[in-house]
Amino acid sequence: MLTTFMTAVAVLALLYVMMAVKIVHQGYRYTVEHFGRFVRVAQPGFNFVPPFFYRVGHKINMMEQVLDIPGQEIITKDNAMVAVDGVVFFQVLDAAKAAYEVSELYPSLLALATTNLRTVMGSMDLDETLSKRDEINARLLVVVDQATEAWGVKITRVEIKDIRPPRDIVDAMTRQMKAEREKRAAILESEGMRQSEILRAEGEKPAKILQAEGLREAAFREAEARERAAQAEATATKSVSEAIESGSGQAINYFVAQKYVEALGKFATSPNAKTILFPVEATQLMGTLGGIGELARDVFGGDSPPAPQGKPKREAVASRGAPPGISGVPRIEG
Repeated sequence: MLTTFMTAVAVLALLYVMMAVKIVHQGYRYTVEHFGRFVRVAQPGFNFVPPFFYRVGHKINMMEQVLDIPGQEIITKDNAMVAVDGVVFFQVLDAAKAAYEVSELYPSLLALATTNLRTVMGSMDLDETLSKRDEINARLLVVVDQATEAWGVKITRVEIKDIRPPRDIVDAMTRQMKAEREKRAAILESEGMRQSEILRAEGEKPAKILQAEGLREAAFREAEARERAAQAEATATKSVSEAIESGSGQAINYFVAQKYVEALGKFATSPNAKTILFPVEATQLMGTLGGIGELARDVFGGDSPPAPQGKPKREAVASRGAPPGISGVPRIEG
């Protein structure tokens, strides 16, 4: 009988010890309650919690966790409807506060993150929500972390996963982006053409300067040549005048004959007529040519030939298209 009793007592003691031993895994904390009142936090490893008087209240995960924010529609400051979803990374630092300062930790964190996401994005324009994700994440992190500090929770990061504007707004943004890119392309093209024209003008500038200098030099030399020709003409005229003053008729004959021959040459080379008719006495032409010859012989020291005897006969030259019966008209064909 005694043996049976002792065996029963040993079995009950063993069961009591087995019920009192609690093994806490790494990364977790257990809250221990004494008749419903929190007394301590069981650390990872072997813990003795006497049954009937003490019990484990909450098992708290102390590792960093991620909470998914489901997609929701938010109205921005400029009345644009966008669909947004995100994630919240958090870690419990105080197991007692996380267990007893908030009723349900995960739904509370989700509700807090959702409401603050609406508040932050609702105060921004659509363009700001699309281009300032880092600012949205930073503002959400500060607000949610301050609110969860009393719960013993540290918010480590808040990230916006996706922002989906309506289809019509996406199409409008696409057209705007295309127009902006075409504008930039046109500006770059005009800038390139402008730079090309500038470089071309800079390249042509030295050539034009050299051309202008060449024209200036040519004009200068042409003016110098005209000046020398004028001086020579003046010298010749002066010499003829001096010869006339000295009583020499040969000089004036030479001067007049030279102008006469030049005038004949201009008539002959005129493009307006191939045949020129003008009345002139052959004896006068012969006398003029004879004067030129005498003057030339006086100048070069030659002897004067005897003058022609008698009056030469007139020559009648028939010109193409001239009326019959006209004589004494020389014909010069161009």
